[in-house]
Amino acid sequence: QVQLVESGGGTVRPGGSLRLSCVASGFSFRDYGMNWIRQAPGKGLEWVSHIGRNGGGTFYASSVRDRFTISMDKAKKTLYLQMNRLTPWDTAVYYCVKASGYGLYDYWGQGTQVTVSS
Repeated sequence: QVQLVESGGGTVRPGGSLRLSCVASGFSFRDYGMNWIRQAPGKGLEWVSHIGRNGGGTFYASSVRDRFTISMDKAKKTLYLQMNRLTPWDTAVYYCVKASGYGLYDYWGQGTQVTVSS
C-alpha cells in the first residue's frame, strides 16, 4: 500500500535551516506530483510547495518562495524540502502529500513538526 514517511523536523532558531525528507513506497514515485502542505497551531492547512511528476516543474507559496526548495531523488523515492531563513511563522506540522493526478491529494504522511523559536 502507499506509504509516505516524513522525517527531519525539529526545533531551530529564527534564521536557521532544516531539510525535511519523505520516503515514498507503494506506488510509482516518478509518475506523480508531490506536495508539501503545513498546518500551523490553531490554523488551517496551507499548501507550501509542489513538484511535478518526474521532477518536472516546481511551485511555491508566496510565503516561502526564495527560502524553500522542493526536490526529489527518484532513485531513493524520496521527496525533500530544504527550508532556509526560517521564521517563527514557519512553525507547523509539515505533511508530505501525493497528488492523485486529477488535481486532488490522495495520500498523506503522518507529518513532522517544525518549530522555529528563539
